Amino acid sequence: MRRQLSFVTGLWRANLLAAMEYRAGFVAQAAGMVLNNILYFAFWILYFNRFHQVRGWRLGDVFLVYGVVATAFGLSVYLMGNVLRLSTLISEGGLDYYLSMPRPVLLHALASRSVASGAGDVTFGLLTYLVWSGFGVAGMPVLLLAGFLGAVVLVSTLTWFQSLAFWIGDSSRLSSQMLNAMVTFSVYPITIFDGPARFLLYTLLPAAFVGAVPAQLVHRLTVASVAQLAIAAAVSAAVATATFQRGLRRYQSGSAINVQV
Repeated sequence: MRRQLSFVTGLWRANLLAAMEYRAGFVAQAAGMVLNNILYFAFWILYFNRFHQVRGWRLGDVFLVYGVVATAFGLSVYLMGNVLRLSTLISEGGLDYYLSMPRPVLLHALASRSVASGAGDVTFGLLTYLVWSGFGVAGMPVLLLAGFLGAVVLVSTLTWFQSLAFWIGDSSRLSSQMLNAMVTFSVYPITIFDGPARFLLYTLLPAAFVGAVPAQLVHRLTVASVAQLAIAAAVSAAVATATFQRGLRRYQSGSAINVQV
């Protein structure tokens, strides 16, 4: 475990050094994402100016969820950037490079790329928490914990869907739709969903574990809330890893979907 942690930390350091070669571009992408999130949240400000609450949720509650989701998404794409294009790597034979290395294939593939705009999402999440908490920093570690566990769920879910490329070919469009659905539903008040819809958001499309549940943990830190989110993250990671490893056996068998010339 220590060797794997050292390995992935080295990948993140290399990605950061590569990004710093073009500092102006890195800062511009991060700042642009902060601005994008602010403009996107403006819709809710207008909404709550007209309607003061949605099934018990007020502007401050949605504001916190936005910050948590932004943190989780930012950590996901910055630390595991290839989760956005894993199906393309699979279908086009891009895993050959990672298979040639004596390292865990999935971990190496995911962490070998960073998306610079993810830093902007994390920055937005931290700023959101500061505003929400009245510029208190004592709970910042809790926000990062909640964001990290939410990121594990998000990365694992996307990995599971992208791993379908082992069986159906390039699933990037399906994965893109899944990502949009995860992010969209995670920022909505969970109380507006009932019955089958809520069940779906806790299972096949676990957006609740990216938004509502981590936000609840930040709002009120309890052993039960940490355990619930940690179990969801562990189960999601286990399912994603098992699916990828099962599909990898098909890839290793020589049944590549596309042949690179």
